[in-house]
Amino acid sequence: MQRRVIITRDLIKSARSGDTEAFIALIEAHRQSLYKVARGFFSEPMDIEDAISETVISCWEHLSTLRKPETFKTWLTRILINKCTDIKRQRKNIVPLELLPETAAISPAPDDLDFESLIRPLSPPYRVVMILHYSEGYKAREIAEMLGLPLGTVTSRLKRGREQLAGILEGKECV
Repeated sequence: MQRRVIITRDLIKSARSGDTEAFIALIEAHRQSLYKVARGFFSEPMDIEDAISETVISCWEHLSTLRKPETFKTWLTRILINKCTDIKRQRKNIVPLELLPETAAISPAPDDLDFESLIRPLSPPYRVVMILHYSEGYKAREIAEMLGLPLGTVTSRLKRGREQLAGILEGKECV
């Protein structure tokens, strides 16, 4: 872990000096995490790509404001969450007709579900904290800081998200 921090610190230092290869290496190291978090907000690949692209641009433009290189992943994730929230706010009232389902989709068997598929039906506030906690490994306190929420709100969203997930799984097992 210490070695990873040193490598990240060196990459950040190089990227701040204008080394685009170092910046690309930083982003590539966190690409999967960015995708997972953005996927918690959006189901459409185009929206996910937009959020990640805007995050990368903002990160490049504001890299000099990062105070502690060891918090780069949290800082980057916070930028992504802000971008996702902005995109959702901008597109709030836009729903293309072709995206509206005509019939109910057939759910796969519970054995075939991965974590993303399982939490997709959860409402966004629960889905986001579940992804950050269970998929990305952030502690509730870190999530609270990233989302600008009280710790109690994050822990209750985790609890309610687990309850919703249990209800969804029970419903699928009954089918």
